[in-house]
Amino acid sequence: MFSVHLFALALLATAQARYIALQDLKIQPYVIDVANLAQDDFEDALSEHAFESLHPGYLNRVRRQLGSVSTNPDGSANLNLKVPIARGESNVLSAIGSASGIQSANAFRAAGVKPGPGYTAAGGGLALDNINGHGLSVTGQHIPSLGNQATAAGRLGLINTPDHKLGANAFITRTMPNIPNLPNFNTHGGSLDYTFKDKIGGSLGMAHTDLFKKTDYSAMGNLNLFRNPSSSLDLNAGWTKSQSPIPAFNHNWAPQGGLTFTKYF
Repeated sequence: MFSVHLFALALLATAQARYIALQDLKIQPYVIDVANLAQDDFEDALSEHAFESLHPGYLNRVRRQLGSVSTNPDGSANLNLKVPIARGESNVLSAIGSASGIQSANAFRAAGVKPGPGYTAAGGGLALDNINGHGLSVTGQHIPSLGNQATAAGRLGLINTPDHKLGANAFITRTMPNIPNLPNFNTHGGSLDYTFKDKIGGSLGMAHTDLFKKTDYSAMGNLNLFRNPSSSLDLNAGWTKSQSPIPAFNHNWAPQGGLTFTKYF
């Protein structure tokens, strides 16, 4: 029954909203990917003994305790927190928080600019995770140079085994800008993600913002180069494209990628 309800909600909502529409406003927050945390973090919300009895073999995966810190190509950092507040045999309700694009004061001085708030986006919310890879979340965040966003997201775990993971994501984001003459607007979309043995994976995604008549497409791949119980190094690469009748928002396929180092705690 949980899967049926989740599938209906997943058509309306997922946190794959990063860089959507905001690229064209020169704003690039790194939004926490709440839906994908469902698979990675569920085992840490349960005791080791309980999780082994429910899903043996998964404890060999990287364990996230309360959160993680990761780096961006520009030298900034992202902080993600996830704290279980209620749990059952198959579901966990967690409080989540994030701050992305965190810059040090030294980085501002090196760039020759006056220190700002020190981050590109920050927020929090609630996430409901299921042991089979399903998930629901409601989050809000503040972007200093834009305004506020609210996102409802869902994930349906189509395949969830130790070797293969395939998930369908959907999301809807409401952006409430503090920029004069820019109205509130919605962005909705989804993605299909696959991972093999937590080592290599890919994602196909699409998002649409009606205000700009803009549709974003992405085809991304991920390769884990190094992993131990407390850290991970990943190579991300792929292509993105934007279509819009507005010339400034219309971009052909272009490469994107970089290395990400993540520390778990």
